[in-house]
Amino acid sequence: MRAEDLQSFDRLLTIMDDLRDKCPWDREQTINTLRKLTIEETYELADAIDSGDWVQLKGELGDLFLHLVFYSKIASEKNQFTVSDVLNEICEKLIHRHPHIYSNIKADSSKKVKENWEAIKINENGGKSKSVLAGVPKSLPALVKAYRVQEKAQGVGFDWPDAESVWEKVEEELKELRNPSSRNNELMELGDVMFSLVNYAKHRGLDPEQALSLSNEKFLKRFQKMEEILAQKKKTPIGVEIEEWNDLWNEAKKIYS
Repeated sequence: MRAEDLQSFDRLLTIMDDLRDKCPWDREQTINTLRKLTIEETYELADAIDSGDWVQLKGELGDLFLHLVFYSKIASEKNQFTVSDVLNEICEKLIHRHPHIYSNIKADSSKKVKENWEAIKINENGGKSKSVLAGVPKSLPALVKAYRVQEKAQGVGFDWPDAESVWEKVEEELKELRNPSSRNNELMELGDVMFSLVNYAKHRGLDPEQALSLSNEKFLKRFQKMEEILAQKKKTPIGVEIEEWNDLWNEAKKIYS
């Protein structure tokens, strides 16, 4: 299988060379023009993961592989780095940050592995005062970013001891949200509630981004089902009274629980 994997990767690299040499569109692309397309492909990969469709997942992984090879090809043309440089660098990083596998350090739990990972990252910076949170991308969606900054803080021991303690914080933040001192304060309190819920999810081993995505999808299906029922009655959503909406919602919930 390893020989087949290498052959397939070599085939992709060869095709990438052909596209950059012969295809007008591919020749015009830069790392900047690819950026938005890569973000789109990443979200499509996330959709495939959520759907549980392995065939779709395979296709989306292929699209992402293409983008990674594309960036590396452009970099090599500018004498910046090659795809081999990229792969060797991540290999070295993984070896260095897994001393419990490749050295004599012991780590018998995922918690210890994360602590070692963060400690090694700090040492890689020469022990300078680079923040533990510096590696969190600025452009991450807020919900994902909240999870990542909390996860990194947890990696150095800054966290609530258990989920129950976090839930008490959630309830405290909810009370503050119900009694804001101003409009701006209300917005901040809402953010604090959401931030606390993300922490609770983390302690419970839940992915808040995935949870919200599933709820969004459930709402979409239920609402579209209500629209379908209305259409069968020769009605549109415009002007429907709240009592009828409630009946429609309960009917849709029986289908999409």
